[in-house]
Order: sequence, then C-alpha cells, then structure tokens
Amino acid sequence: MAQKANQVNLMSTILNNIPAEAQITRIEYEGPRIALYTKNPNYLQKNNYIISEIVNSLKKRVVTRTEKSIRKPEDEARAILDRLFPQEAAVASYFFDDALGEVTAEVGNPKVLSQEGGFDLGNAMEQTGWKIKVRKAPHLTSTAIQNVNFALKSGNAVRELFLRDLGESIFRPRLTSSEQVTIKTLGAFQEVGRSCLLMETSESKVLLDCGIHPGARNNWDAYPRLDWADVGLEEIDGVIISHSHLDHMGFLPALYKFGYDGPVYCSEPTLPLMTLLQNDFVKIARIEGGRVIYDQKDIRDVIQHAITLPYGMVTDISPDIKLVLNNAGHILGSSTVHLHIGEGAHNVVYSGDYKYGRTLLLDSATWNYPRVETLITESTYGAKEDIMPLREEVEMNFVNAINGTLKEGGKVLIPIPAVGRAQEILLVIDRYMKNKSLVETPVFIEGMISEATAIHVSYADYLSRELRTMMLDEGTNPFLSEYFTAIEHPSNREEALREGPAIIMATSGMLEGGPVLDYFGSIAPNEKNKMLFVSYQVQGTLGRRVLDGSSQASLMEENGKIKIVDVRCKVQKVEGFSGHSDYNQIIRFIGKLRPKIQQVIVNHGEKRKVENLAYAIQRIYRVPAIHPAVQEAIRLY
Repeated sequence: MAQKANQVNLMSTILNNIPAEAQITRIEYEGPRIALYTKNPNYLQKNNYIISEIVNSLKKRVVTRTEKSIRKPEDEARAILDRLFPQEAAVASYFFDDALGEVTAEVGNPKVLSQEGGFDLGNAMEQTGWKIKVRKAPHLTSTAIQNVNFALKSGNAVRELFLRDLGESIFRPRLTSSEQVTIKTLGAFQEVGRSCLLMETSESKVLLDCGIHPGARNNWDAYPRLDWADVGLEEIDGVIISHSHLDHMGFLPALYKFGYDGPVYCSEPTLPLMTLLQNDFVKIARIEGGRVIYDQKDIRDVIQHAITLPYGMVTDISPDIKLVLNNAGHILGSSTVHLHIGEGAHNVVYSGDYKYGRTLLLDSATWNYPRVETLITESTYGAKEDIMPLREEVEMNFVNAINGTLKEGGKVLIPIPAVGRAQEILLVIDRYMKNKSLVETPVFIEGMISEATAIHVSYADYLSRELRTMMLDEGTNPFLSEYFTAIEHPSNREEALREGPAIIMATSGMLEGGPVLDYFGSIAPNEKNKMLFVSYQVQGTLGRRVLDGSSQASLMEENGKIKIVDVRCKVQKVEGFSGHSDYNQIIRFIGKLRPKIQQVIVNHGEKRKVENLAYAIQRIYRVPAIHPAVQEAIRLY
C-alpha cells in the first residue's frame, strides 16, 4: 500500500509541473530513473527548465522518452537521418534501442552533429520520433560493441520489464529509519586479485566489484568468498563495477549463471570493455582446458542487466543509497565509487584502482567529493619505496630498454593488458618513433589490443583533454600509426617472428594465457631478445616468476602436453607506466580530500604494502586506518 502511495505521489508531483503542451502519455519507472513518455519531445527539449525543476523538486533522476507511437520504423528513421546528417559527419552505423527509444549514430566526425557545429538534433528527433545520441565511430569494427548491441536488441522486452521492476524496488519507501553501514571483505584484502566487498545497510545489500584472482592455484583463493558472506544472490540489490579488468569483474557473469538477476552499474565504456575481456576469458579457458565457470549466455545476461552511467551523475540504486561514479584515471571508464548512504548519514568512497596523476591517455583521478567519511583505497604500490620516476625519465628508460635490443637485431616482447596500458604504450611508441628517438621498426599488435583500442576511439570523450581535442575536434586518430601492424589471426603470427628486429605487444600482461604465450615460447630462448614488462605482476603468475629470475617456464600446448621453455632472453621491467597511484600519489590524494575523512580501509595490495600504507596514513593524517584480511566484517557507521 505504501509503495502504491509513494508512486502516486511521485507521478502527481510530476504532472502538476508539466504543461499540457508536453503531451505526456505515461510515466514509468526505468530502473534508477523516472521516464516521462511524450508525443512532443521537441517541446521538452526547447523548454528543458521544466525537467530541471522536476528533478530539483523530487531529487530523482528524470528522463524523457518518445512515445512508441511516434517513432518511425527503423528503416524509415535511418533514411531520414541519412538525409538530414551532413555528408562530412561520415556516418558509419546506427543502433536502435527499442527499450529506451534511442538511436546511437556512430560517426567519423561527431563535431559536425554537435550544437557547436550548428546541427539541430532536436529537428532530427522530431522527424524520426527517436532520441538521438552521437558517438565517435572507431577506425575498425568493434566486435564487443556489436555484441553489446545484439544482446540489448534481442532482450528488449525482458529489459523493459526488468527496468520497471527495478524502479519499483529502488523507489519503494524505506522500511526502517535505522542508519547503519557494514562491509564484508570478500576478496582483494591483503592481496591483489578477486576484488569484491559486500556493503550492507539497514535497507540494502550492494556488491562492489566481483573479480577473479589471476594467479590463484585453487578455487578458494581464485573467486570472491560469497559463500562466507551468508547472503543469497536474490538478496543483492545491485553490483557496482569500478572498471573492466578481470580482477575486478571477471566473476560477474557467474553470479547470473547461479541465479542473480539484478542490476550491474558501471561507466559507459566499461560495458563493452568488460564484454570483450569476459568473452576472451571464456575462450582462453576452453583452449587451455581450464575450468569454464560461465559462458556467453551469462555474459549476455550481464549486458541485459547493465545500467551504464556517465561520470558525475547522482543515481539512486536502492531506497537508501545514491551512487556517483567519477574518473579514476586508471583505464578507460575506470571509476571511483562514491556512495551516499541514508539521509546524509554516511559517505563512502571506494577507489577501485586509481591513478592520481595524468598520463597521455587519461586525466588524473577526481578528488573533489562533496563529502567522504570512509575511504576504501587500493595499495598496489603502498610500500614507502614504491615511488615512480618522473614521467620523462620513465619514457626514456622505456626507449633505451627497447633501442639496445633492436640495435642488436633482437625482438622485444611486451606482455601487456589489452585495456589501458596497451593504449598508453602505443601512444609513447608512436611519439618517440616519429621524433626519431626510438629505432624505427615494425610494431606488431595482437588483435584484442586493436579491438580494445577501437573502443577507446568510440568513447574518446572519456580520454585525456588533449586526446579528446585531437580526436573529436581535430579528427586525428593517434592510434592509427604507420608503424603499427595488427595481427588479426594466429596464422599471421609468423610475420612477427621472422628474422630481424621487431616490437611485439600481446596479451595477457602477466603471461597467464593468451597469445603472448605463443610468442614467449619463441622469444624467450634467444639471448638477443628481451621480455619487457610494463605492468604489475601479481604474485603466483608466470609473469612474476619470469620477472623474479626463473630460468625455465612450463607451457601447456594445444595437445595437452607440457612444453618446457628455457628463459635465456633478457628480462627487464620499466617502472612508471602503471595505471595505479604510487605511494606518494596515494598519500597526496588522501590529503586532498575535504572535509577531512574519518577513517580509511586499505585493500588491493600485498600484505606488507597494506600494512605500510595503513600505518603511514595514521601517522601523517591522524586518521584511523585499518588493513583487514579477506573474510572480515567491519562496521562503518
């Protein structure tokens, strides 16, 4: 009864503030939003103050949707848009999302269709009946984006029902006035890998991240300890994913496999990147005969339950929790998670992985939150000696490490994560080859890196200020370089392994499967070659063992036999390209938070590093700081 009264009150408040000219036909919940369906969308677009006043009154997120009866059939709408859009926009494709009444136009030159470019999207919406979003078209077809679009399209009816039900759950009246907040540590506490924690309030249960441990040798250490949390999957109100690395989202599809059917919240670029890496995870597990913990159907379920959010948008995710995602500076779409709990009772920031420092690829992590009482911070580089060199020094170390090998006729193999670090290194290589500081040589890039790079281009508005200007305003794509050759199929790898110097970039970054192992078997035995690590190597991974000086490595071949590889090549790590904050950056980040935080919880680091960082925070800022292990419960408020 209270639920119905609450809904009626919301709807009447909205209707009392909207003129009849808006032609509102219905008002429905749409997940964390309230959707107003209209037959006159142009009226509301021209008088956008109306929606702003409703949002200020309700303190809820309100969106407008076009009534289905005014939407032109897709073929007709596509023809109208082709006629209206200037040729210089260079339209590549359209995606029609029936559940939301939106069409996404991927175009080569988004600026032409912007208000700044003088184009009236409102007129296009009026003529087609569809709301129009414009996105940069990537330089090559992104299979991951296609997979996302297909899953959304095929699940339209299910999504509409899911979003309505979810809205009723989010906007229901609170059942208690009690204000308390507890977290349970399920992974990545005193370790790196399987990031996951459960936040519980009097009203809600929310998972923050749901990853796997890439170096674990048994199931107890590989996956989040949801069994210990004593929570049924049907009790979870939502899952928030900070970013698309497997150690933060690799277990997510398994939740859907075992019965979870709630929402997953993430930034807009995180969804296609997550889809790319989860599909690759399944593929590699099948090739290598490992345990396949989920399949493509479960990944589709993730997509159909995903609610993507732009940075900075306040979003209700339960009756007593509001969520804001902000730039974390780690990889494309990476987010710090700001949770506002209750009526101003408590604010928590979960850092995920963050970089408090600018890179070529991304701007520095956001720090100016309105309020933070509890900070949960990563500590990958939390030891006092974990100080990164100056960026200029890092780049020259990288160039010198490569030049020496290339001049001797050797090959440099760079094991690298496909998302984030790969794109940063591509930018560095292109810059230094162009200015002749780096020996000009072929640079071979494995297919998944190219795919991930295409997603970076499509979501260029999430990149650094310089890259955004270059790609969206000037129409330049720095990832298309004359030096780069994409290896699209395993049969083409012979080209990269031919006699002569070359740089090869391949996944995975920790030698835990993927195409890099095919190259490793050929590169490692030759003393002229070099293995060059540019990313963190988790304890227990093959990458860590090679970096620590192992002279041999065991590889599983396709026929199931074990191949022993002698590691005679040079092995080097270049520090400083990390997408994580170093010790000084973490300390500075915490010092920037205003008003002063009340407590810090340190996670995502080896035991010695979480201990050191927690001690340093207490000593420097006189703030309680703890470093719990996995399977601990902590009362925050």
